[in-house]
Amino acid sequence: MSETTTEPGTPAVWRVVLVDDHAMFRSGVRHDIGDRVHLVGEGEDVPTAVAAIIAAVPDVVLLDVHLPGGGGVEVIKQVAAIEPGVKFLALSVSDAAEDVIGIIRAGARGYVTKSISADELVEAIGRVATGDAVFSPRLAGFVLDAFSGAIDVASIDEDLDRLSVREREVLRLIARGYAYKEIARELFISIKTVETHVSSVLRKLQLSNRHQLTRWATDRKLV
Repeated sequence: MSETTTEPGTPAVWRVVLVDDHAMFRSGVRHDIGDRVHLVGEGEDVPTAVAAIIAAVPDVVLLDVHLPGGGGVEVIKQVAAIEPGVKFLALSVSDAAEDVIGIIRAGARGYVTKSISADELVEAIGRVATGDAVFSPRLAGFVLDAFSGAIDVASIDEDLDRLSVREREVLRLIARGYAYKEIARELFISIKTVETHVSSVLRKLQLSNRHQLTRWATDRKLV
């Protein structure tokens, strides 16, 4: 992968592909860091992301975790089969343990949340490009817990694989104490749809009630 420099002694300008399904967010990132990195491609779902990455072979891919077509994990898997040297930095609104662990297990070199500042993001890109691993402080604990055995990673993956992305969102909000009405407003869905998702989650996880669901999520540090 290539590294571009300007005058001798100045910082490297890293070649970056930006992957996120929200066009406004991509526009914001371009505005905030576009003069400090070389944005060489963008993607909005798994197919467009893989195509952009393979075409550009960037130094770093800024990758959202939740994407149409299979998510960030699927992007990493497909790219790794063709260009195994590409480095990924997850950039997501999610700070859930299962998202962090899942994307790192797939091969990402770091995970930062979208609350990160532009300066911090540019620094993180450079660190990942040069081989470091980068995590937002709270998220680093999830990775350490996973490796220490404090989190049963295999159990998390197996159980959560049964749930759709929407069901995971509902699960997380239930565990955080949200009422059905609040969940409906947060996710822009009807209360009836929330009830349907909760019933499905309880059935798939073989739990009986909201209290058990909350404890299940808390024990796995999903909230």
